[in-house]
Amino acid sequence: MEITWYGLSCFRLTERGLASVVTDPFDHRVTGYEPLKLKADIVTISHDAAGHNYAAAVKGKSHVITGPGEYEIGGVFITGVQTNGYARRSLEEPRNTLYVFDFEGITVAHLGDLRRVPSQAEIEALGNVHVALVPVGGGGGLTPTKAVEVISLLEPGIVIPMHYHIPGTNLKLGPLSKFLKEMGVASSESQPSLKISASSIPDETRVVVLNCERS
Repeated sequence: MEITWYGLSCFRLTERGLASVVTDPFDHRVTGYEPLKLKADIVTISHDAAGHNYAAAVKGKSHVITGPGEYEIGGVFITGVQTNGYARRSLEEPRNTLYVFDFEGITVAHLGDLRRVPSQAEIEALGNVHVALVPVGGGGGLTPTKAVEVISLLEPGIVIPMHYHIPGTNLKLGPLSKFLKEMGVASSESQPSLKISASSIPDETRVVVLNCERS
């Protein structure tokens, strides 16, 4: 399968013969990025904010998923789990949905705007996660320190950071470098996309930095 990043928390997940997925499409007028021009069968939205819920940017979609539940669409199994934003839970907290996508045995977890470290029981409920798409720049998502804590609980084979500052954004987010330092990664070259198979998932967690592609 292939994973491509378009900035903030927006990814496109594709596998030949299966439904394609776009996560958290953004309104470019809010983010400052170029307008999205994407096609996909499925759109998932982690929470109701203009930087994450602009489904109109995705053409050809047949399903828009906005909350928790279990879904099977076009050969892709999707589990949405509702999380709260802060350690102190209340009705005023913004709701966030974390999604786990199963592409024929390869699992990808998109954490959305997760802000607190989930409990061990919540982590176990997600099952085995091969690839984790993790917010690392604060601004509504995890801080670098909390991101590392969540990663240590998930124990994914690959971590792809998201939701951090890149040139051109209007949003106040922290830099990628702080997260890499917390992870003990001295340097990391970026790549256009991640192509992964079941046999290529590493045993030890590895950080993969993706270029912000222009759609």
